Amino acid sequence: MSARTLHVDPSNAEQARAWDGDEGSYWAAHADDFDRAIHAYQRPFLDAAALHRGERVLDIGCGNGLTSRAAARLTVGGPVLGIDLSGPMLRFARREAEREGLDSVRHEQADAQTYPFPEASFDVAISRMGCMFFADPVTAFRNIARALRPGGRLVLLVWQAVEHNEWFRSFATALAAGRDLPVPPPGAPGPFAMADPDVVRERLTAAGFEEPELTGLRRPMYFGRDADHAYALVSGMLTWLVDDLDDVGRARALAGLRVNIETHETPEGVLYMSAAWLVTATRP
Repeated sequence: MSARTLHVDPSNAEQARAWDGDEGSYWAAHADDFDRAIHAYQRPFLDAAALHRGERVLDIGCGNGLTSRAAARLTVGGPVLGIDLSGPMLRFARREAEREGLDSVRHEQADAQTYPFPEASFDVAISRMGCMFFADPVTAFRNIARALRPGGRLVLLVWQAVEHNEWFRSFATALAAGRDLPVPPPGAPGPFAMADPDVVRERLTAAGFEEPELTGLRRPMYFGRDADHAYALVSGMLTWLVDDLDDVGRARALAGLRVNIETHETPEGVLYMSAAWLVTATRP
């Protein structure tokens, strides 16, 4: 299925093209690297989800499927549905679930904003860095709330503001190479769309959730075993930031990125500090 035939809300078409295209292919090809990058958040995220045997789990923006597989193991065969816009990442997710023998996991290419979930069909909805890209967040979360049974739980991991995320500031500053890069308006779809706690509470409450709570977490992000590994990963991920530069400007920006990465090389790998919100809420 391609972004042309995938049924998405028109407002999410640009996201679908990116994640079902080259961006999604890159993330699928480097699945282990990206999962390792935020590995330090995995345990608190799963602890907050508190999944039990037999619970039905919806994994929103499941990407390469690590959280879907973890949910399947924790629910000991409880049905897990992972949805994402990215065909390449879902193909990886399906292969890994099959390789691990997790036949309770199903992956669907779908837009959570519009997907016709059966009402009250899940006990828990989880999303690890996968729910910040909705064009209409209230509509999307209302659809997710409808999919949860009364008393069902929502558990999200989202980035805090840019100023608390050294990794993003460092990469963006280096690749800007003195330019003023465009900054998305507050709340626009993107990694920091749910960085404001007041916005998160407002959106979830408007979507029908009760008692949204946010817990701040700070963890190092791991970008590779050494500077060579990290530079290859990050420069490939963010190449679009230098596409408009000439050859000299592009080389200068990438050299700046390389220097910055080298300053973050440690005996434990290339590490940058990061900050996220752990968000929980309940469907009444």
